[in-house]
Amino acid sequence: MYKRQTQQSFFGTVQNVQTCPDCGGSGKIIKDKCSDCRGTGYIASKKKIQVSIPAGIDNGQSVRIREKGEPGINGGPRGDLLVEVVVSRHPSLQRQDMNIYSTAQISFAQAALGGEIRIHTVDGDVLYEVKPGTQTNTRIRLKGKGVPSLRNKSVRGDHYVDLVVQTPTGLSADAKEALRQFDALTGDSLNRTGAQDGQVLPISRTSLRKRRDSWIRSKNPWTIFKANYKKQRV
Repeated sequence: MYKRQTQQSFFGTVQNVQTCPDCGGSGKIIKDKCSDCRGTGYIASKKKIQVSIPAGIDNGQSVRIREKGEPGINGGPRGDLLVEVVVSRHPSLQRQDMNIYSTAQISFAQAALGGEIRIHTVDGDVLYEVKPGTQTNTRIRLKGKGVPSLRNKSVRGDHYVDLVVQTPTGLSADAKEALRQFDALTGDSLNRTGAQDGQVLPISRTSLRKRRDSWIRSKNPWTIFKANYKKQRV
């Protein structure tokens, strides 16, 4: 229902057409309005519904639910409900667009000799073969282990992992001695002096041979006994 107003002006007769403020354009006026709906025919209430979240959705994006919005005007269809998605942070995985980033710790032995490690992904744990001589902060790529695309589920990002060499702590006396012997055979960095700005000083073969023989004798009691016996006879 519409309301018309006619006015006279210098330019002639002017008509204004607007929606009736009493019936709201419906053509009906409710005299005794319901105390609950106040004549609208709708009562506001809360209801929980299940929402299907598509794979690959990002923080701040919305999911549209058909006909779960506000009621239409004058008996029209309901609108849609837009649910904004807030993605919680993962303790070890970080997302950037369609790619995922994380870190994995490896031991000194695995970094030097290589070996198999287990890496956590969104699809579950996967096994990866570490190459011998891997340096710390080496980044590897797990192809197709990232986030799927919202438009094409067959397209996925990648998962990048930074390998961090873990420094051992709480070593036993035998483990410390083994590391000292290893250092002696690979450059003697613990006893090297005079190096400047990361300069590596050479070590002679004779010094390496003496340290190797000393280590062998320390691990063989029979060799120590023979050496002491020869000293007593002399």
